Amino acid sequence: MRKRFNITGPCNPKKHYMVNIDNKLEIIEDMIGRGDYFLINRPRQYGKTTIISQLSKRLNESYLVIRTSFEGIGDKIFQGEEIFSSKILGIFAEALEFIDEEKAKELRDAGNGLTDLFEVSKAITKFISNCEKKVILLIDEVDKASNNQLFLSFLGMIRNKYIMANDELDYTFHSVILASVHDVKNLKLKLRAEDEKKYNSPWNIAVNFNVAMNFFPQEIETMVKEYSVENNIIMDVEMLSEKIYFYTNGYPFLVSKLCQIIDENILEIDKRPWNIQDIDRAVKILLKEDNTLFDDLIKNLENNKELYNLVNDIVLNGNIISFNISNPLVNIGCGYGVFKEEEYRVKLDNRIYEQFIYDYLVSKLEIKSDKMSSYNFKSNFINHDNKLEFEKVLLRYQQFMKEQYSSVDTDFIEREGRLLFLAFIKPIINGVGFDFREVQISEEKRLDVVVTYNQSKYVIELKIWRGKEYHKKGINQLVEYLDIQGLDKGYLVVYNFNKNKQYNQEKINCHGKEIFIVYV
Repeated sequence: MRKRFNITGPCNPKKHYMVNIDNKLEIIEDMIGRGDYFLINRPRQYGKTTIISQLSKRLNESYLVIRTSFEGIGDKIFQGEEIFSSKILGIFAEALEFIDEEKAKELRDAGNGLTDLFEVSKAITKFISNCEKKVILLIDEVDKASNNQLFLSFLGMIRNKYIMANDELDYTFHSVILASVHDVKNLKLKLRAEDEKKYNSPWNIAVNFNVAMNFFPQEIETMVKEYSVENNIIMDVEMLSEKIYFYTNGYPFLVSKLCQIIDENILEIDKRPWNIQDIDRAVKILLKEDNTLFDDLIKNLENNKELYNLVNDIVLNGNIISFNISNPLVNIGCGYGVFKEEEYRVKLDNRIYEQFIYDYLVSKLEIKSDKMSSYNFKSNFINHDNKLEFEKVLLRYQQFMKEQYSSVDTDFIEREGRLLFLAFIKPIINGVGFDFREVQISEEKRLDVVVTYNQSKYVIELKIWRGKEYHKKGINQLVEYLDIQGLDKGYLVVYNFNKNKQYNQEKINCHGKEIFIVYV
């Protein structure tokens, strides 16, 4: 059976093309060897279950591995301490059925008739003391139970056993690994039922899990190379992997999804070597798809207005936010996979997220700006060579702003001006073109938009007028950026909020580069 790229459930090396994660597994094995307790908390579809699956297979020779999940466990088990205590070891025993039937029966028998967590603790002690191998406990999807008092009490019990075992006064699991989206390391546990104010973390014995679970270019290469060898195709694996990383920042789902789209959609019949244009096309296709990852992303933003506004400021306005994981919004954004740290600043995790969020914001604005469609009719801007006449695009945008937004308050335009422009050009390039924004960190908070249409590329800088000196600096920076892009012509949209402003346009030459400027 031919392998395929997998985006649902854990990956299986017999069925799926996989990134080689041996280096990550070796680091985790070292942690387990030391007897560490830790939490693997990463965003959804970030490869947690695949890591646990591959890890448990590697550990089975040396350890007795109890691997289970709270996915689908239901709420009934948490209805009372007696119910929980009578069932939890049975759940663990079921996980041992295909590994060691005798030990599974022993653990199930030990759990029968238990009525409280103290008895559960004693049963665990007895079971582990009779095991020849050290026992590892792996629990996936801990989020399903993390807001439940009984589960927190169970973690507290495990913590106490860990402390006692360190003093050789108890037997307990050699290592415990929990996997979840949210960080349960610092969940609070009441010391007594009647105590409302005194709290204690049930998982403060856990060490930090600092293993990078995103895929780096060299790791992506291992999957792309496996595909090329199996399909007898010679292609530039290194270059392709770098480009996939460029778009995804190594987000596991996005990496596999782009590869899957190329293999099963773009090259469904003709299994020729991949090229950079295939990856670009795959990104366009992905951004139009409805998938659970994007659904979660939008849900998380819409359910947290502060996070929504922060993302909006970073994506569109280039606001500089210092990265501090203790900041609740930054912490939540990282937990959802929206943010990453780069040069001590908060950045969007990957370019696909940035593009998707931008598309979403544009879509919302298009509904509000119902008059825009009478200005940005695509055929008005395409010449006989099927190229964009970008000067016409900018002049039409200038007219749109003058006629529709000249009386709108300055605060709105300063806040939404960039999004208005991006919404204006979106229908013009849709289906053929592609655009990415790069916020330039400077006093002017510039936003460079790079548009590709067919084989042509256009660089448009958006900036706010802050005086002649800043304007000159901005032009020089645009010239430098055009050099990087290998272009001789660039475009500049200047938002001027002076009361006596003129809706002018001009064409200048700077260091051999032609710059077309419109003022709105």
